Amino acid sequence: MAEFATIARPYAEALFHLASSQDIVEWDTILSELENFFLHPDIKNLVNSPGISAQKVSGIFLSLLGPSLPELMQNEVRNLITILTKNGRLIIFPEIYRQFQILKNIQQGTTNAKITSAFEMSESQVNELVINLERKFNRKLNPTITVDHSLIGGVRIVVNDEVLDASISTSLREMCDALVV
Repeated sequence: MAEFATIARPYAEALFHLASSQDIVEWDTILSELENFFLHPDIKNLVNSPGISAQKVSGIFLSLLGPSLPELMQNEVRNLITILTKNGRLIIFPEIYRQFQILKNIQQGTTNAKITSAFEMSESQVNELVINLERKFNRKLNPTITVDHSLIGGVRIVVNDEVLDASISTSLREMCDALVV
């Protein structure tokens, strides 16, 4: 994964520079949609298929994406897909987008926070948690809330590279490990 980060960095920086000179919010929306597209298992299989040429893969992507792209961005996105495909780096697009978001957040003075809860949280619970987390990290957070019942109870929070795991499943696993040793 460290290799992907190294390879993705120049692409992310170029995209960020381009987006900053245009409409960064619109670029973020388009790149988010592209990331969802690239994370689909069928698309991953297509990208990794040795029997399909880079030119054909690029053509397939562009034909699928074409109608959904704003007209002003079509050339830039077309160029990005073509370059990534030609260089055999289409598979790293999710990492490119992740690094793009980091650069965008730095510019805006914010950080993404992934909050995973064992149960649905009310809006007031989320707001209270985010306020406390913003105080802890001393910056504005962009929370993404998901529910994972396997946590049994509690929450798991990821902010940048820091993980705060207050879930029951992790506590039980740690107790089990301590008893086995």
